[in-house]
Amino acid sequence: MAVLHNRVSQAELKKKLYAETEHRTTISFYRYFPIADPKQFRDALYKALHQLNVFGRIYVAEEGINAQISVPDSKVDAFRAYLYSIPPLNGLRLNIAVDDDGKSFWVLKIKVRDKIVADGIHDPSFSMENKGRYVNAGQMNEMLQNGDTIVIDMRNHYEYEVGHFEKAIEIPSDTFREQLPMAVDMMKDNKDKNIIMYCTGGIRCEKASAYMLHNGFKNVFHLEGGIINYARQAKEQGLPSKFIGKNFVFDDRLGERITEDIIAQCHQCGKPADTHTNCKNDGCHLLFIQCEACAKTYDGCCSEECKTVYNLPEEEQKALRKGIDKGMMVFNKSRKRLRPTIEENRQARDNSSGETDS
Repeated sequence: MAVLHNRVSQAELKKKLYAETEHRTTISFYRYFPIADPKQFRDALYKALHQLNVFGRIYVAEEGINAQISVPDSKVDAFRAYLYSIPPLNGLRLNIAVDDDGKSFWVLKIKVRDKIVADGIHDPSFSMENKGRYVNAGQMNEMLQNGDTIVIDMRNHYEYEVGHFEKAIEIPSDTFREQLPMAVDMMKDNKDKNIIMYCTGGIRCEKASAYMLHNGFKNVFHLEGGIINYARQAKEQGLPSKFIGKNFVFDDRLGERITEDIIAQCHQCGKPADTHTNCKNDGCHLLFIQCEACAKTYDGCCSEECKTVYNLPEEEQKALRKGIDKGMMVFNKSRKRLRPTIEENRQARDNSSGETDS
């Protein structure tokens, strides 16, 4: 019987990953295209990628595919050949990670979803066929020199906080579905100006550009391949990076450095820092920024409260977190939380929906 799901524990899989001697390449890709039977497509994809020892997280929907994966270096060519053998994916751009230790994923998960990125769009007349024009790294830098160009960051606050393009506007909302109508409203007086939208790998800003056009905007562009592709092109072409700081990524690395600038602050002491971490208390897992000094002071936890719990015997910890969704805060989206106190952490854990955008 063909393997269609992983049946080994996460802890054992992660241990096996770190015991591997072959380096892996972290790759992300997406494409909007119609899939008639997402479940069938998903199962065939899982069989093929499992045989290539690919790890990662992939979403499949009727509107397309969205993937972040790691591939053993010796299997990259075989992986590309397989992917390109699927007609709608032939020649697809693959975003290769910039700052990569190869330890981004340790299991293969492929899920069928309603959409590859949650957007909240219910208008049947909306179509991804009419989308903004691509700009590459060189074009991005050139357009940024124009004072009339508006640059919009279509990521969440915790992504924007550690790195963003110069003069980029943050859409102050905690989910992509809320950002779309908010971006339209914020830009309603600029329908004739050049608007460039960007995100991590391109999937959100591509849909956002189509949504802006759908709402009557004229000159809409989006960064091809997102920040990941921009950073690689800028490096290869010797271009100055107009993206400053760190690019947040949705894998075990939690970030890849683009420039040496540190533009964020430790959420506990306020000193310059841009290292995201998840609270080590398994009943919390809050995503926050922590400097090295606070990591030592708090044992990698977000508060004294969580530090106390983290240092209890494991059986007592299990009893305390019984009934808690311990993964709910891994990608928390609260832009209101810059320096969380114990009470703020508690409230965030109580209020979080656990939703994530890729």
